[in-house]
Amino acid sequence: MIDDSNNFREIIPFNKTILCLDLGKKRIGLAISDVNQKIASPYDVLEEKKFSEILIIIKDMVKEFDIGSIVVGDPINMDGTLGPKSQSSRSFIANISKTIDIPILLWDERLSTVAAEKSLIEADISRKKRGKVIDKIAANLILQSFLDFLNSNS
Repeated sequence: MIDDSNNFREIIPFNKTILCLDLGKKRIGLAISDVNQKIASPYDVLEEKKFSEILIIIKDMVKEFDIGSIVVGDPINMDGTLGPKSQSSRSFIANISKTIDIPILLWDERLSTVAAEKSLIEADISRKKRGKVIDKIAANLILQSFLDFLNSNS
C-alpha cells in the first residue's frame, strides 16, 4: 500500500487506466480513468458481495481494462483524523495488495458522497435512482479529483 500521493505519481504506469473504489458498508462504487489518465468515468456498483467475490471482480477488471493502479477513497474525518472507516479502507487495501500487484493509493474522499448526492439532486434524479448510482458517482468524483491532482503538477 502506498498513501504518499507524490511518491505515487512517480510509480504509476503511464498509458494505463486507473481504477477507483469508493468503499461503503453495503456497496462499492467503481470508476475508471481513460488511458491518458485525464478523465474519470463512473463504471459500476458492487452490492453486498463477499471479499473473495470483490477480489475476483477487481482482478478481472485489472486484466480487462489494463489497469495500472488503483485509487481507494479514504474517508478521513472532517478534522483530519483517521476514524474506523479510514482504518477499514486501509485493511481492505492491505488484503487486496496481497494478491494484486499494482500500486494502490488512498485518496482523501471527504464529502464525495455529499457532492455526488447534490449533483444527482440538481439533475432531478429520483431518490430511488440516486440510491442505485450514487456510489459510482462518488467513485467518479474521487478519481477525477485524483486525476486533476496528477495532471496539475506533471
